[in-house]
Amino acid sequence: QLQFVESGGGFVQPGGSLRLSCVGFRDTLALYAVGWFRQAPGKEREGVACISSAGDGTNYADSVRGRFTISRDNDKSVVYLLMNNLKPEDTAVYDCAAGLIWTSCRPPPNYDWGQGTQVTVSS
Repeated sequence: QLQFVESGGGFVQPGGSLRLSCVGFRDTLALYAVGWFRQAPGKEREGVACISSAGDGTNYADSVRGRFTISRDNDKSVVYLLMNNLKPEDTAVYDCAAGLIWTSCRPPPNYDWGQGTQVTVSS
């Protein structure tokens, strides 16, 4: 399984912005569709945004469409999630993952999730 290092989370007030990064760990992301997923305590993990391997196709959850933008730079083996106009309901641990179908953007089964990065939106 491809490993990643997520970063960019933190505390932010409602309406603020954060940019998350997902970097391939000891490997490259260039050949993989990648997705950002989030999980709040006591809640199921949900797909946030996914992107095709070439970066020419994206899919967003209805709750974030228009606010979040997923992009990638395959030369740097990094996938970004730009989050604008953050809301308290966006609070969760965010993880990235490969080995998925980007058009459905559902959490891959039997996936070895990493530590992720915490995003907390509150005033």
